Amino acid sequence: MNEVPLSSLPSSPPGLARRIFRSPPLRIIILGFILLLMLTLTTDILTIYATNPGKSDLHIIALAIAGFAIYLTYARSVEQREATELSTKGMSRELGIGLLIGAGLYTASVLVLMAMGVYKINGLNPWTLLLPAVSMAISSGVFEELLFRGVLFRSIETWFGTWAGLVVSSVAFGLVHLINPEATLEGAIFIAIEAGVLLAAAYILTRRLWLSMGFHMAWNYTQSAVFSGIVSGNEAADGLIQSTVKGPDILTGGKFGVESSIVALILCTSTGIALVILALKRGKFVPPIWKRQRTV
Repeated sequence: MNEVPLSSLPSSPPGLARRIFRSPPLRIIILGFILLLMLTLTTDILTIYATNPGKSDLHIIALAIAGFAIYLTYARSVEQREATELSTKGMSRELGIGLLIGAGLYTASVLVLMAMGVYKINGLNPWTLLLPAVSMAISSGVFEELLFRGVLFRSIETWFGTWAGLVVSSVAFGLVHLINPEATLEGAIFIAIEAGVLLAAAYILTRRLWLSMGFHMAWNYTQSAVFSGIVSGNEAADGLIQSTVKGPDILTGGKFGVESSIVALILCTSTGIALVILALKRGKFVPPIWKRQRTV
């Protein structure tokens, strides 16, 4: 008598407890809470080792590796799926493109402000000031993307479709910036539109997180380490370029930084919309679950 291979046997449906833990709300509560806690820990590390960028980098990198491990473990053990959003296929290419475009968008914003006479370069600081912002860029790029695009966007999309995921994750991403020291409602709205749409669109287009991580890290790093800019209402640190920024808040972004500038809003939102259109053309948008079930 021939034995039937185990792989060909029908798998039993998951139990009630596992179905609950695999549900989007529990994913947001459990995995989201863990990643939010780790993001808070990175803030403590950046404060403790503010004068020692080498140690800060090592601690942040170690915490980022732990964050990836927890995310992958949750996907495999609880959700029983492969976390394709962290697939290494295309990782270097997408991360590299994201880094280039993220740095390019911020640099383009500064160049426009320079042409308007709003931003003036006065000189250069020592190149070593390029080092402290590395930790901040890795922290925000990794944990905020895992949290807002990896957990929140994907969870909302599972039930309510891509458009809902795009809107909810963008609004949440903007609102969370209200806790920053010099936060403004205008800045939060700008962040939700320009960054929320851009970063979510990067994920939708590739269905991986590397492009959005590259965007996020490069924008924050270029803003702080290169142009000595204010990052989302946080205290500005000295970077490579000594500068003077004078002009109306609608152009400079005021105390919130260039992210609250109409220039950044136009450039980043235009890029985000272009990615959304490209993703639509490639069929990357997912309808709500009730429409998917109807189709099946």
